[in-house]
Amino acid sequence: MTATAPPAQGVRHHWSELPAAVRGGIEDVLGAPVVEARTQNGGFSPGVAARVRLADGGRAFVKAVSAEVNPDSPDMHRAEIRHTAALPPHAPAPRLLGSYDDGTCVALVLEDIEGRQPHVPWEPAELDRVLAALGGLARLLTPAPADAPPVAGRKSTMFTGWRTLHAAGGSTRLDPWAAGRLGTLAELESGWAQAAAGDTLAHGDLRADNILLTDDRVVFVDWPHAVRAAPWFDLLAMLPCVAAQGYASSPGGPDPETLFTAHPLGRDADPDAVTAVLAAVAGYFAEHALRPAPPGLPTLRAFQAAQGAAALDWLRHRLGERAR
Repeated sequence: MTATAPPAQGVRHHWSELPAAVRGGIEDVLGAPVVEARTQNGGFSPGVAARVRLADGGRAFVKAVSAEVNPDSPDMHRAEIRHTAALPPHAPAPRLLGSYDDGTCVALVLEDIEGRQPHVPWEPAELDRVLAALGGLARLLTPAPADAPPVAGRKSTMFTGWRTLHAAGGSTRLDPWAAGRLGTLAELESGWAQAAAGDTLAHGDLRADNILLTDDRVVFVDWPHAVRAAPWFDLLAMLPCVAAQGYASSPGGPDPETLFTAHPLGRDADPDAVTAVLAAVAGYFAEHALRPAPPGLPTLRAFQAAQGAAALDWLRHRLGERAR
């Protein structure tokens, strides 16, 4: 599969654009004034995402957003505060140093990680490193150490894409293969919740822009979507994005089926459960890609469309394999 995904990059605001009272409140959490702020562009969350240097020499990473930018984002930041605070101290994730919440603007103050995102398109060696670390993450977070919601509750209104499209009579913008099989896909998708259930704390939104590589670690960042799920859930949900972003060194790109079935988390997973969850993931991206862009996130739908195409291609392959 060739790379089709646009950059995973939204529209960031700069530290200096925050109201003075908000900056002051965050600096109270930091314990010193900010003397330098470098905006980080990877990722989709609107608002501020900046590595900051303090007057006392300290460093931190600050994420801040106002309901005026996007009405849903403050609650996502609040969820990330809860989930990050509940992670075990040795988890490969940034430590939460503090938070700020005035009811309208919410900010997280996190440990600054000296690392970089994986190269996109992917380098095979970096992908191997990330997938190995993902296996370790699932082992560490089973049983789930934090009181995150079960995946069936968190994704219940999200993983209904094929059923929504089927009830609406489809769309001329849909992939023709999917458009001709909406009833079948809707039925297949309907079993996803039981299939995805488990007691692993899953990140819930793994992509290259939510991962940092240091000299000796793989660090998983941005935890607002954490859920309790099957140990293979993160692996499955991540691979359509990997496939859409492609390999830097090969026009063929990563094959998600090969990567999944070769991985320790995927090789023992129930095949029917995997297919049901993959159908739900593909339906989510296919249906959401047809929606108007949400406030403050003008680039999101094109990225979801690329993920949806990769997920659907993988699903079509799995259904073909099962049919033989």
